[in-house]
Amino acid sequence: MVHIAFVMDPIDSLSLKKDSTLAMIRAAQRRGWQPFYVQQADISLSGGEVLATMSSLRLTEPFVDKLDPNVAGEHWYELGEPERRPLAEMDVIFMRKDPPFDMNYIYTTYLLERVEEGGSLVVNKPASLRDCNEKFFATAFPQCCPPLIVSADEQELRDFHAAQGNTVFKKLDGMGGSSVFRVMASDPNIGVILETLTEGGKEPIMGQLYLPEISDGDKRILLIDGKPLPYALARIPKAGEARGNLAAGGTGVGRELTKRDRFIAEQLGPELSRRGLLWVGIDVIGDYLTEVNVTCPTCIRELDTQYSLDIAAMLMDEVAGRLPG
Repeated sequence: MVHIAFVMDPIDSLSLKKDSTLAMIRAAQRRGWQPFYVQQADISLSGGEVLATMSSLRLTEPFVDKLDPNVAGEHWYELGEPERRPLAEMDVIFMRKDPPFDMNYIYTTYLLERVEEGGSLVVNKPASLRDCNEKFFATAFPQCCPPLIVSADEQELRDFHAAQGNTVFKKLDGMGGSSVFRVMASDPNIGVILETLTEGGKEPIMGQLYLPEISDGDKRILLIDGKPLPYALARIPKAGEARGNLAAGGTGVGRELTKRDRFIAEQLGPELSRRGLLWVGIDVIGDYLTEVNVTCPTCIRELDTQYSLDIAAMLMDEVAGRLPG
């Protein structure tokens, strides 16, 4: 039997309606694999061995059938007794801890890298989780990106804003639409915005040309081993909002990939595969790539519902193909 551990947020904090990790757990369980529940703080290294306190995990009927929160009931999952055991006993480990991408997250990737060296498959590859900042990594594909700048220098950022006019500024480690500012051409608040985001010129941030196509949706395109699914989830901003993130109140609408979407995916695909980034969500506004999400990509459940898919099962098919025997 395949043993698969999910390093994740507290299970009772998950959204029964939207959480993508639940879809992955369900897909593993349906294959006859044994899922295990692990939290970041429960992983350590002792005597040269990475250990974790983990519990076997099972989604119960009828919730496991369709992941329908209306039938979840009070006891929608069962956990076994916590056990302290080597993490290397797991065949597969999914790093599904939501950001923030802080030093604690990085330390966890160090620990997972030791387990990976022992032969376990870690999704996504720990070194690539560290290397591929979700905002900055997009700049490796300039043919796909809008005009942008990365700098901590206020004057450089002001000059970019003056040249582009309507601009978006954001922190490089933000998530879910947090710390994203749209700054109009004559906005008198640009000084305080840049001071706040750069922490007084000490931390680089990203500026991008504002893309009015955001009104038609910030598209999340999911890729498995560098290959895109045929549909994207266009996250439509709520009225009066410039961010499409679902966490910021956006509404998800499924769309077929456009020719440009496929071009962007083709540019990224080989590099994602080379880096061991098996599960990635890229963000596209209009014709431009804006972010490459590698830490904990979501939107499985929304696309599954709208197109009668089972994306997590496709992902587990790819995982199964990488296991020995």
